[in-house]
Amino acid sequence: MSIPAVETTTPTGMFGPITTTTTPAAAGDKEMFLQLLVAQMKYQDPMNPTDSSQFLAQSAQFTALEKMQAVADQTSQLVATQMAFGATSLVGKQVSYLDQTGVAAGGLVSGVTFGADGPVLDIAGTAVPLGSVQSVATAPASSTTASTTPSA
Repeated sequence: MSIPAVETTTPTGMFGPITTTTTPAAAGDKEMFLQLLVAQMKYQDPMNPTDSSQFLAQSAQFTALEKMQAVADQTSQLVATQMAFGATSLVGKQVSYLDQTGVAAGGLVSGVTFGADGPVLDIAGTAVPLGSVQSVATAPASSTTASTTPSA
């Protein structure tokens, strides 16, 4: 019996797309495991019963699988958070990127928005996905410097 995927997400970043597929909730999986375990015990041969250590091993394997899924989910959230922090650190920086047609362009990052497809940089009014960035440089110093005179 196959279990269909519930949701597919594709966060993008400086290292390309990251695809993850989430299966139904672990509670449903655990319930299914317990039903299979009960059915296995119910229909086993009474003259040749299954070793109880096998049941224990199956339970331990299922628990390990649940923990690995939780770690994978947390790692995915960590990657998304790191991408967000990385994108915000680009505000005020000079970047070069490839536009939708593949032509190299560049400009000063003035802001960042966060959407379902990941962080999007605002460069002179143009929305640029973070994955399109090719290089980052310190913005040139402005030619006008403001000086303040302290008042007495």
